[in-house]
Amino acid sequence: MSKPNPSAARRSAARLAAVQALYSMEITGVSAIQALDEFRARMENEPRGKMAEPDVNLVALLVNGVSADCDGLDAQIAQGLSRDWTVDRLEAVLRAILRAGAFELKSRPQTPARVAITEYVDVAHAFYSGPEPGLVNAVMDKMARALRAAEFQGNGAPGNGA
Repeated sequence: MSKPNPSAARRSAARLAAVQALYSMEITGVSAIQALDEFRARMENEPRGKMAEPDVNLVALLVNGVSADCDGLDAQIAQGLSRDWTVDRLEAVLRAILRAGAFELKSRPQTPARVAITEYVDVAHAFYSGPEPGLVNAVMDKMARALRAAEFQGNGAPGNGA
């Protein structure tokens, strides 16, 4: 039985926190700086309980990275969607999840593609109990195969985490 990895738990918590900040930015129109300030204030004022403390640097990287390249990330996401769907038709939470996932696939090669897919599917499960996590899995898998083809060489299985 493997021991829990506190660094991995902090990264998972950071991905969830980044998605929450990105959602807040879209809904309220606040900037990345304001969203990160709100995140830090919540961190100081809310008891953590049993949840891992988010990796603050990863939250900032994801929020700032998505904010800086939103159009490019949306184009990447659009390639992973079926022809009937556009990024604009997605719910704001799904857009935030997929944008963060696309940024991580594009900009953080130290995160294996299958791990990134699993992480963002898990984030989707935190918000949805219907088909949305499956959509995240499918779109992330298509993006990963386009952005990180070498990681999928000789393996036809869909990305389901590692």
